[in-house]
Amino acid sequence: MDITFRLNGEVVTADTTATRTLLDWLRENRGLTGTKEGCNEGDCGACTVMVTDDQGARALNACILFMPQLAGKSIRTVEGIAAPDGTLHPAQQAMIDHHGSQCGFCTPGFVVSMATAHLNGRTDHDDQLSGNLCRCTGYAPIIRAAEATAAAEVPVWMHDAPVDVDAPFAPDSADALAAWYQAHPDGTLIAGATDVGLWVTKQFRDLGEVAFLNRCTDLQQITQTDDAIHFGSGVTMTRVLDAIAPHYPSYAAMIRRYGSVQVRNAATIGGNIANGSPIGDNPPALIALGATLHLRCGDATRDMPLQDFFLSYGKQDRAPGEFVTGVTIPKGRANHRVYKISKRFDQDISAVCGAFDLEIADGVVTTARIAFGGMAGTPMRAGAVEAGLIGQPWTVATVDAALPAFADDFQPLSDMRASAAYRLQTAQNLLRRYHADLTGQAINLHAVTA
Repeated sequence: MDITFRLNGEVVTADTTATRTLLDWLRENRGLTGTKEGCNEGDCGACTVMVTDDQGARALNACILFMPQLAGKSIRTVEGIAAPDGTLHPAQQAMIDHHGSQCGFCTPGFVVSMATAHLNGRTDHDDQLSGNLCRCTGYAPIIRAAEATAAAEVPVWMHDAPVDVDAPFAPDSADALAAWYQAHPDGTLIAGATDVGLWVTKQFRDLGEVAFLNRCTDLQQITQTDDAIHFGSGVTMTRVLDAIAPHYPSYAAMIRRYGSVQVRNAATIGGNIANGSPIGDNPPALIALGATLHLRCGDATRDMPLQDFFLSYGKQDRAPGEFVTGVTIPKGRANHRVYKISKRFDQDISAVCGAFDLEIADGVVTTARIAFGGMAGTPMRAGAVEAGLIGQPWTVATVDAALPAFADDFQPLSDMRASAAYRLQTAQNLLRRYHADLTGQAINLHAVTA
């Protein structure tokens, strides 16, 4: 198949397969070896490229970006960050001036991330560079380089425009997707490819027939009413973060640690739900909010409480040819909190993710929704713990009395991330943390004080 896009300012056409990654094509077909292969799973940022479309410029991981996803877009690799005449981008010059590069392997990815953030006017450098790992230079000189870049003008060559082309394997609406998926129920739907990409790069799977969802703009809408927010399944986690933050800052703080900027720029809320991972961080937060999931098969649609979607490990309540169209959450849940526990603060898989949402009237718990990821084969509610809280005074004594019920709700496994005993004790401690949070005690574990 032919895929046409703009590469470093030049319109090119690539003859490629549906699941060839941009990283492999750049290095093997174009000789653009500045884009590095590090982890090949979207964790290290050495393969970062800048992708521009009608929604603006984003930093993305080329190692899990399939070629059909690029149709009509503009891509800049590190070779295209400098001007055509060789003039350095301010980020490149700052990296030299502030000694931000040692071995140089990670440097191209850092430069592209910095240049993209600079183009977008972002100065939250720690966040913007959290998806780029450096193994030898150290981050201080790199952050100094990013700070020095911020005041510089955006070079004129960095303003790219998309290309008006057709896109293969890409339905352009939910209607077209529904028709295709009903005719190809064994096909693979690819949204951001932050999970599916690893099926190819790590598991070497043949995905068979595929459909790329990035052109289904009707699935990429966020609509708000006075009492609810609806996210289309194709909304990226970057946009989810922006929409959630004014209403649920605790949930937003968890999303800030959800992958990296590059991952959040690609990953979709619908994809995260549909893959049914027991350690996905969105479902516990959404279940605790009482979210409603929306599905479609052909012309038929249905809604269900999100908590009912997850049946068992690897199995969801989704018929052949049925797909997630969106999720709706209520506004106004003032006591909603989400706590992510992982070995590394940034872009790490959770050992345990707990979400809590209690209503308290006159000092007594009237309703409780508590959900966890990493504690079972699916994201699920802590029903016994909830029952132990409802109708009781919201006190430390009530919390302590409810703690043994966690063992009734969950029998977690031991794996490389945590032992079963650690997970169970951590879940109990998160309920204690939630009580401390609601009663005004300091719980910011990231703050360091003398």
